[in-house]
Amino acid sequence: MSVDPTIAHVPHGRLGDPSMTLGTDPRADPRMLAVFEGFGLLGHADPAPMGRDAGRESLLGFVDAAEEAFEGLFTALSASWTPMTGITRETRTIAGADGGEISLSVHRPAGHDGPLPLIYQVHGGGMVMLASTGALYQRWRDELAGGGAVVVGVEYRNGGGALGPHPFPAGLDDCVAGLGWVHEHLTELGGTHIVLTGDSGGANLVLGLAIRAGREGWLGRIAGVYAQCPYILGTWDRPASDLHSLRENDAYWLNRELFPLLAEVYDPGAAHADEATCWPARATVDDVRGLPPHVISCNELDPLRDEGIAYHRLLLQAGVSSIGQVNLGLCHVGQLLFREAMPDVYAHAVDDVVSFARRVGS
Repeated sequence: MSVDPTIAHVPHGRLGDPSMTLGTDPRADPRMLAVFEGFGLLGHADPAPMGRDAGRESLLGFVDAAEEAFEGLFTALSASWTPMTGITRETRTIAGADGGEISLSVHRPAGHDGPLPLIYQVHGGGMVMLASTGALYQRWRDELAGGGAVVVGVEYRNGGGALGPHPFPAGLDDCVAGLGWVHEHLTELGGTHIVLTGDSGGANLVLGLAIRAGREGWLGRIAGVYAQCPYILGTWDRPASDLHSLRENDAYWLNRELFPLLAEVYDPGAAHADEATCWPARATVDDVRGLPPHVISCNELDPLRDEGIAYHRLLLQAGVSSIGQVNLGLCHVGQLLFREAMPDVYAHAVDDVVSFARRVGS
């Protein structure tokens, strides 16, 4: 197929027009924009107020403020959602590897006696903020359970915020401990097999869990991994030139200047910059060879889009079954945010995770 050389290709987003915003990008879903307009989020996201060298106390204070803002937004977004019925919920408390306690939120469809796939859900927040008990994630687990799964959300230690400060590998260790308990109690929980899912920083952690399982010899606990909008690079202050989305979609709800600050809180001094379980973008073919099936789901207008696509291609290079997808018109984790305004998008996201969980267990 030939290309007409007289037709100029205009790069997307801010690569083509540095002044472009989420609100003026023609690719953006108008239903998403209508919601964000009500929150004043159509312009460029605010730049970071400091650098990653600001000092730990200043960075932790910044994370505290960011956590409050994000939790407030997520609570406001979900405030009008009709409560779900037909779901049972309970909390289990288990011992962590270091003697601390880990809370696991268990959601099931009420009245379902037969065994179901079990989805182990890890919340986002850059591994340094937010909580599994937040309104957004409680509803997400309800929806997954309503789709026909047992869902267990893990409350891990964050690098900062209300559940911090606990740098890497504390949060990952908690996710490992929670997964081990779920595996040991799978029959009691009514599960047949375990699929991991997480968004953003939660996607980092589930990808890291799979890599760690391969290294330590417990891959048999994991039937599949579904990662949404992975936040995995770690080196956002010096990104590779082929990660175009970091420039193309910069400041579309999230400013990429934020990422190095969060990374410094999670991995102080970049002590684990080359460790794949800390930053899965550092993984090699050998790190991922033999892993179970994956889905890497990215969003078109997300600054993080291309690092997720690159990870999908690494999995394929290693011979791992991986489905890569890009959801058009959506910002970072947009498939979780707009249940009322974009019910078809939200329902598809729920169904895709649950369908994958069923499929890898058959």
